Amino acid sequence: MFVSNGTLTSEQKSQDARFGYALAAAPDLNQDGFTDLVVGAPLEDEHRGAIYIYHGQDIYITHKPKQHITGSSLSPSLRYFGRSLSSRLDLDGDGLIDLAVGAQGKAVLLSSRSIVQINVSLSFQPHSINVIQKTCQRGGRDSACLNATTCFTAKSRSPESHSIAFDLWVSATLDDRKLSARALFDDSSHRQIQLSVGVQTGKALCYRLPFHVYDTADYIRPISFSLGFKINNTEVGPVLDEGWPTNIKKYISFFKDCGEDDVCMTDLVLQANMDITGTRQKPHVIRSPRKRLVVEVQLQNRLENAYNTSLKLHYSRNLHFSSLSVRENTNFKMECTALGSNSHSCNVSYPVFRSHSKVNFMLEFEFSCTSLQSRVQMKLNATSDSMEREDTLLDNSVQLQTFVQYQPDLFVSSISNLNRYEVHPTRSASEAIGPEFYTHFKLQNLGCYTLSNLELHMFLPSVAAGDAVFMTVTDVYAFNASGVTCSVLSDVARLKARQRDVRPLHTEDMLHNEILNCSRAWCTEVVCEVQQLGHEAIIRVTRRVHDDFFRKAKYKSVKIVSSFELTAQETSSITLGAGILRGESVLEVLKGRSIPISLWILIGSIIGGLLLLALIIFILWKLGFFTRKLREEENHED
Repeated sequence: MFVSNGTLTSEQKSQDARFGYALAAAPDLNQDGFTDLVVGAPLEDEHRGAIYIYHGQDIYITHKPKQHITGSSLSPSLRYFGRSLSSRLDLDGDGLIDLAVGAQGKAVLLSSRSIVQINVSLSFQPHSINVIQKTCQRGGRDSACLNATTCFTAKSRSPESHSIAFDLWVSATLDDRKLSARALFDDSSHRQIQLSVGVQTGKALCYRLPFHVYDTADYIRPISFSLGFKINNTEVGPVLDEGWPTNIKKYISFFKDCGEDDVCMTDLVLQANMDITGTRQKPHVIRSPRKRLVVEVQLQNRLENAYNTSLKLHYSRNLHFSSLSVRENTNFKMECTALGSNSHSCNVSYPVFRSHSKVNFMLEFEFSCTSLQSRVQMKLNATSDSMEREDTLLDNSVQLQTFVQYQPDLFVSSISNLNRYEVHPTRSASEAIGPEFYTHFKLQNLGCYTLSNLELHMFLPSVAAGDAVFMTVTDVYAFNASGVTCSVLSDVARLKARQRDVRPLHTEDMLHNEILNCSRAWCTEVVCEVQQLGHEAIIRVTRRVHDDFFRKAKYKSVKIVSSFELTAQETSSITLGAGILRGESVLEVLKGRSIPISLWILIGSIIGGLLLLALIIFILWKLGFFTRKLREEENHED
């Protein structure tokens, strides 16, 4: 009794191909121990013909063909290829069953090919990557050099006794899943290499592939080594056993020096303190030129090695990171890179911060010119790729803060075009008003802070006892500044109401008082509001001296002392300090003396003048000046 076991399938174009016209049972074409089946289809492909090979599996035949051979692929002139089949002979004497296929007027012999299995082994020397002790140099850089040894052992499934030699095309790749290569082959300086190697059945042939590992930030995950191969010539020679693995992948780990379990358990301890140079008061006053902040840091590792140890810095916007310097132990190397406008990351003893190590270093910051915050804040956090217990993570972070004030570099000065003036005592009453002169008050911002809402107060002595005015303000003008508004208070009544402590000086008392300031005279008040001060602003105040006052007064010399001061609305972050923004401007007035002219001097001067005139006339007469003929007489003689 026969039981149906399915239907053999063929190509879709096999309709009307006479599929099954010829059948042949092949003893074992693929050397798997099972009988195979060859089916002819002589009318397929427009009567050119084709054959199908089905492999045996246990007591069954696989339903799908493993190989489809068309007559047109062998020779364009073949027709009715597959009309007859024979698979019982070894015609070339290699121990393999060959296949004879009949066609119209021709017969085609198809030789069987050997099937080989290739076993691959992969080993590394040394067995791990030691990045602490570099063993070679590659590309001018210290590297860890290793050798990968791969061995190929080929085994034939065919019953032939002689050895078969063939070539393999091998492709090796390092770290295939990483975007950036951590290891490179020595021969190609790339992480992939391809080469052709010779293989022989029954023998193990080994090849060495040297490679090197650069410094990398990833020391925890091992480096992968992938190797794939295929038979170089697929037209002749053996074929690889179907389903036999053609790839191998192994991993080589980094030497961590972390005990038998090879798991690094570390304990980082971070300590830091802040020091603002130049001041110990609270809040700290930031003055020029000591506008820097120093943070002293100590980091230690109390347990096993810490790989890729880094210190993250996050600081407030009023700071700029300047530098890092290692103290005491210079064997530690540290480098910092910016993560953002107010954060940095500094590696610590890259690549490994050794067990029971300690490093002291100093971070230096400069204060910002644009962001004047009243509080300095900073957070430091130490991390590594090694493991650390939860109960020891608390001392990995430090937060620092302090309050600060900023003292700008302001300078106020004055310069006048008249510093000494002599009052002439004999001029007429119409000349009661003296000369006009000006004083320049210069405001200089020598620092980098832009200041706003400043006020310059000028106190200019003007009125003495008895409401006698000896000096007046005629004009106020601002240079190199925008948003400056000035006001002048010169009304005597209002000045008296505001300046009640003044003891005015009388003209008869000026002989014994050489100073005329705002305590001995009422002063005109000039107030200039500066909305915003860049680098410099100049305010010109023009004044005029009243000569009639000084002609009446009894004095030899008097100094008129004007004072000025610059004030600002202090905030929580800005302070001007005390006594540094005041100044004085001095005008010295001298009493002129009238010198009487003697009568004898006048008489002598007149007589001398007459004698000089007579002498000139005598000389001219001697020269004939007065004896020259008239023009009419000269013309008559002619």
